[in-house]
Amino acid sequence: MLAISDIFPVFECTIGAMEDTQLHNIDVSVDSTFMDNQSDEDSNRFVFAYTVTIHNTGLIPAKLMTRHWIITDSNGKKQEVKGEGVVGEQPYLRPGEAFQYTSGTMLETPVGTMHGSYQMIADDGTKFDAKINAFTLAAPRVLH
Repeated sequence: MLAISDIFPVFECTIGAMEDTQLHNIDVSVDSTFMDNQSDEDSNRFVFAYTVTIHNTGLIPAKLMTRHWIITDSNGKKQEVKGEGVVGEQPYLRPGEAFQYTSGTMLETPVGTMHGSYQMIADDGTKFDAKINAFTLAAPRVLH
């Protein structure tokens, strides 16, 4: 006598399981600009502006709660910046929405990097980090 499992294969199935990255996904892009009019090479003061675009590509609305930046100059000197929100705001992003802001930083060298993360909370209560990939800060004619 044959069992039903001999005729019909048994498959494991999880209903309702969705990748967390599909539910909670924030893309961050950054463009940086050297601020020549605010910089002074003789005083080792190199000022950069950066424009950040934060885009909710997930399926659940989320709010940016805090930020964490690591800024490193070409001498290896690190600055760590932590705080609530960005430019005095804690943007709430529905799926498909984006928020853009511009801020700045100062280095003692003409070249450096920045990277970090935003700490987010989704409407379903999930806390997660939105990674900010490393990007270069460079005065013109310094890098080849």
